[in-house]
Amino acid sequence: MLAGLIISKRAISTSSYLYERIKQTENEIVQMFCLTSPRDESQNFLSRRSAMRKNSSTRTLDERFIRILKIFKWGPDAEKALEVLKMKIDHRLVCEVLQIDVEIYVKMQFFRWAGKRRNFEHDSTTYMTLLRCLEEASLFSEMWRAIQEMVRSSCLIGPAELSEILRILGRAKMVNKALSIFYQIKSRKCKPTVSTYNSIIFMLMKEGHLAKVHELYNEMCSEGNCFPDTVTYSALISAFGKLGRDDSAIRLFEEMKENGFHPTAKIYTTLLGIYFKLGEVEKAIGLVQEMKDKDCTPTVYTYTELIKGLGKAGRVEEAYSIFLNMLSDGCKPDVVLINNVINLLGRAGHLADAIKLFEEMESLKCIPNAVTYNTIIKSLFEGKAPVPEVISWFERMKTSGISPSSFTYSILIDGFCKTNRVEKALLLLEEMDEKGFPPCPSAYCSLINSLGRAKRYEAAHELFQELKENCGSSSARVYAVMIKHFGKCGRLSEAVDLFNEMKSLGCSPDIYAYNALMSGMVRSGMVDEAHSLLRTMEENGCFPDLNSYNIILNGLAKNVGPERAVEMFTKMKFSKLKPDAVSYNTVLGCLSRAGMFEEAAKLMKEMHSNGFEYDLITYSSILEAVVTLGLITVDPLVEALDLSPHAQWRSHGCYKNEEVNLCCLKVPYHYALWENQENNRQWDLIRSCLAKLKSNSWCKEMAKSFMELAT
Repeated sequence: MLAGLIISKRAISTSSYLYERIKQTENEIVQMFCLTSPRDESQNFLSRRSAMRKNSSTRTLDERFIRILKIFKWGPDAEKALEVLKMKIDHRLVCEVLQIDVEIYVKMQFFRWAGKRRNFEHDSTTYMTLLRCLEEASLFSEMWRAIQEMVRSSCLIGPAELSEILRILGRAKMVNKALSIFYQIKSRKCKPTVSTYNSIIFMLMKEGHLAKVHELYNEMCSEGNCFPDTVTYSALISAFGKLGRDDSAIRLFEEMKENGFHPTAKIYTTLLGIYFKLGEVEKAIGLVQEMKDKDCTPTVYTYTELIKGLGKAGRVEEAYSIFLNMLSDGCKPDVVLINNVINLLGRAGHLADAIKLFEEMESLKCIPNAVTYNTIIKSLFEGKAPVPEVISWFERMKTSGISPSSFTYSILIDGFCKTNRVEKALLLLEEMDEKGFPPCPSAYCSLINSLGRAKRYEAAHELFQELKENCGSSSARVYAVMIKHFGKCGRLSEAVDLFNEMKSLGCSPDIYAYNALMSGMVRSGMVDEAHSLLRTMEENGCFPDLNSYNIILNGLAKNVGPERAVEMFTKMKFSKLKPDAVSYNTVLGCLSRAGMFEEAAKLMKEMHSNGFEYDLITYSSILEAVVTLGLITVDPLVEALDLSPHAQWRSHGCYKNEEVNLCCLKVPYHYALWENQENNRQWDLIRSCLAKLKSNSWCKEMAKSFMELAT
């Protein structure tokens, strides 16, 4: 039975009818590539032959062959077409077929078929053509296999091909594979040239592998026959600058000049940024002069770096003057440079000049962008401009067809929060959400902080939870703000829970989070626990700042006593973080409250000798001491302040009798300062009174008399 089936199947496959049909199809395919009429085609054939003789280097694929590749793909039909057209398989033909507009898989099949032909072997030209096709089609796995096959084959690979392979792999983000191929080809096929090294260095820089750049530079120099050129130096100096290895960058800059190379404007600009970062302003300015002396014209990028650096160094007038000179010299600014100039003018309080420059942008053929408007809006807030003026710029931005960015909303929200317009800021946060912007941690941070200062702790916590739900987590800074306000309102356990939650979510507490929790602990009288947290902070690699030590110092001064406060203060004087005015005032107040007036006077003298100016807190501490010592009575004090204790002071609820006059000056002031209650009704009065004390020559004489206790 089985044998019968086999026989019947065989009979079908060899039947005369089917055989004739297959033969007919084959003849039709062949006919597609045969000349339809010798008489009709002879003239065309002769003309094509004549053209080929005139330009033997030009050969185009027959349109009929291209047609069958598109219809039948690659297979026996296409092979038959090649035989009929008598097309010889050589490297040129393979490259031409790979450049035809057909499917990539057809090209790959043809490439493999050609490689198996007798007397034919792929060379670097066919491989490189295939690699370009595979890169264009984003078939990176196939591309990598083709590169490996190319390296294993006997085809020659020169420096030009190696450079292109590295660039192709770099564009495909296959950095490790590129390095592997580089060393394989280097050891087997060819010696890299400086151009090859430059290709791999640029690839490494683009992908952020900056440390490897220096290693390759050392390899190149050690080979003895391959030396860096200007392009190499430019890449290396840029890489070292980004790595923060400023000394190495400067050394290479000097080395390239010693080797006879002329630095480009790009190299000078990179060095300019490095010198400004190091605070070497004069060297940076000298570098620009060196450029001009060597006929290397500064570019707009050079001027941007120069003006930005001078602005950060506080030399705003000089930066603006250079900008004006640049314009007069005919160097056209771009929007980035103008944004930087507007920013430094705004930060320096020159709002009128900043707005004037904005209005001149059209004549300078620069179109303002979102960053330009953001810079103006931020400068207006910082310059205490009226809020309606800020809003008018925001509306102007939208009218100009420039869509506000997430950063625009963040600036506005922060500005409204700082001007006590929290409700307006909340409306902007809703607008951000409606426009599809992702939650902005900095905007939430400003709002949470403002709500906390207004003692709207539940609303602040609700916003904090909203940010976590929308983002899956919060930034360390937002956590720090929420921890700070929980600590202020006495909810220390919740502050500790948030701190631990940060760590469990993999969000490492930063210095602000540590300081916020330590401050909350100090408020709750847990000074030893706060001091322990300071040590934990150091052990975890988060280095305390001066504020960290001042928080603990304040806790010791208020809750423990002068002995431990003075002990810590003394340690600070011998550490890297030296005491500041806050540190001195904290210990000064502690000594005054403890009746240790002679020690307080000595500390005050030391404070002055170390260059610290007396501020409002200093004078309030002096007042407490001098009244306790009986150096002054109530009447001269009131006369000096030009105030009646029975009128203004009482109306503000500061004190109830003349004997406790110092409470009206010192206690409310410290309360307002540490609680950040700018809206406290006592604050404006206390601040103005203490300002009078500071400016009053009688008060200064009183301070001088007090300091004499130290002698």
